[in-house]
Amino acid sequence: MSRIRFYKSIHLKIVIIYVLLILIAMQVIGVYFIQQLEEQLVSNFNEQLEERAELISYNVEQEMLRDEEDEEASLKSRIDSLLTELLTIDNADVQVIDQNSIVITATSLDHRIYEGQRTTNYRVKRALVGYEDEREILRDEETGNRVRVMAVPVKTEDQAVIGAIYIEASMEEIYNQMQQINQILLTGTLIALVLTAALGIFLARTITRPITAVRKQATAMGEGDFSRNVKVYGDDEIGQLAATFNDLTGKLKEAHATTEGERRKLSSVLTHMTDGVIATDKNGRIILMNRRAEEMLDQDQEKAMSTEITKMLNLDHFMKLKDLYRMTDPILLDFDNDEEEIILEAHFSVIEKENGEKNGLIAVLHDVTEQEKIEEERREFVANVSHELRTPLTSMKSYLEALADGALEDPEVAPHFLNVTSNETERMIRLVNDLLQLSKMDSKDYQMNLASMNATTFVNQVIDRFEMATKKQDIQFKRKIPDKSIPVLGDRDKLTQLLDNILSNSVKYSPEGGTITCTLKIEKSRIIISVKDEGVGIPKENLSHVFDRFYRVDKARSRNLGGTGLGLAIAKEIAIAHGGDIWVSSEWGKGTTFSFSLPYEEDGVMDDA
Repeated sequence: MSRIRFYKSIHLKIVIIYVLLILIAMQVIGVYFIQQLEEQLVSNFNEQLEERAELISYNVEQEMLRDEEDEEASLKSRIDSLLTELLTIDNADVQVIDQNSIVITATSLDHRIYEGQRTTNYRVKRALVGYEDEREILRDEETGNRVRVMAVPVKTEDQAVIGAIYIEASMEEIYNQMQQINQILLTGTLIALVLTAALGIFLARTITRPITAVRKQATAMGEGDFSRNVKVYGDDEIGQLAATFNDLTGKLKEAHATTEGERRKLSSVLTHMTDGVIATDKNGRIILMNRRAEEMLDQDQEKAMSTEITKMLNLDHFMKLKDLYRMTDPILLDFDNDEEEIILEAHFSVIEKENGEKNGLIAVLHDVTEQEKIEEERREFVANVSHELRTPLTSMKSYLEALADGALEDPEVAPHFLNVTSNETERMIRLVNDLLQLSKMDSKDYQMNLASMNATTFVNQVIDRFEMATKKQDIQFKRKIPDKSIPVLGDRDKLTQLLDNILSNSVKYSPEGGTITCTLKIEKSRIIISVKDEGVGIPKENLSHVFDRFYRVDKARSRNLGGTGLGLAIAKEIAIAHGGDIWVSSEWGKGTTFSFSLPYEEDGVMDDA
């Protein structure tokens, strides 16, 4: 799992949320407080200014009425004294104007130049006609300060206007105070934000530390490590989460161990199965192949992954995946190549979810090549036996019917017919005997009487017997046999039958005056006995079948010579039963060589010399 960047972490998010909450709260409180404070200060200032203006207006009115008998100069001095006493507002300038718009006096040095002159201020003129002036806040053109301006009429008791008072009061001190308060709030906000950030970091670490531990443990669990536990920091919700996670870790460890054990069992079963197993997803793409399936299909599992099973089994030309889902009977698959014949039997079963939805296929492959070969051989064997038995039986029936119809009374024909019938009977007996012997050798409880014997003496004795039997055929036997004793372990009767069958086969196909060469030699841990004739040979395409049962290269000549087609098959079974092998080599027109091998006992004790 990749490391979480700091700007994406919940740690930073918690701190930012806390800081934003405090910032918003301080801003809301500050704006509301400043607004209310400003309104209150301005209201107090206006009330104080209006009270002073009314008080000054009343006293000026008293002075003006008393001034009717006094000098003008004394009126100005009295008003100046009055203003000095009553004007308690800082940065406030006052002008007193009589009913003729003449400025009597002013408190500001800048405005005293207008004393004794007629004012043109429209606010004063409105006040002199009895109108209450609107209170306004103006900006000083020179300083830019905010100034409260008001003009108040001076009235007698009968509401006669005898003058006016014009006041300009600076409000800049109020706004300076507001600015100082804003600065204090800003400083307080920054301090609060710093404290909040520190508290947020501490709180975030308190929350994220166990969460980080849980994340690390989850990562370790994903990698298969269940040995670690999350530290529990308390009994709160996060602590309970950590404790629950530790409990989950223990249960997952047990479940993982159980699953891993079952997986290993399943893997071992699949690996050592004699049948191939292929699993697919719901789209028919391969997700699993065991080793046996790889061997059968000559495919590597990694390369076969995601390949459609219909293509893998060569079914895509005539079947689709939906056909396999409906398949209930096994099908035979032909994987023949130039080197060997391979026939597989495939059984298909559907993988279903709990809701019945089809989620894939399981294909079990069974190699039935040998079974098919055996079945084919069985059919051929039955057909051959039937044919071999039917031929002499048909012949015997014909001759017996002829004898029954009167040929028996003919002294010339009857002996010949009886002789043919006798020969066919003997042929059937030989065939049945050979079949019985093969049947015994095919059975599992077949036993041989093994004994140590001298191979040199054994081979010479068999050749001697054939030399005596073939004197009339003018066939020569050539021997390439060592003079020393060669011990072998074997069943004398069975080995005699093996060599008899090979020699008799060579005698049958040897021409008159031909030579049969018998060779005995030692090769590593075995002896090899070879019989070579000078017959016409065997075509190359027939060599691989000469040891098959009932197989004849020249069927007509074999039957005429009394062969059953089982001699070489019996010879092969005897050689294999002794732990050896048998083979043939031939060149057309030059002759054939049959050879068989037997295990060699260099230190064996022989029963005969």
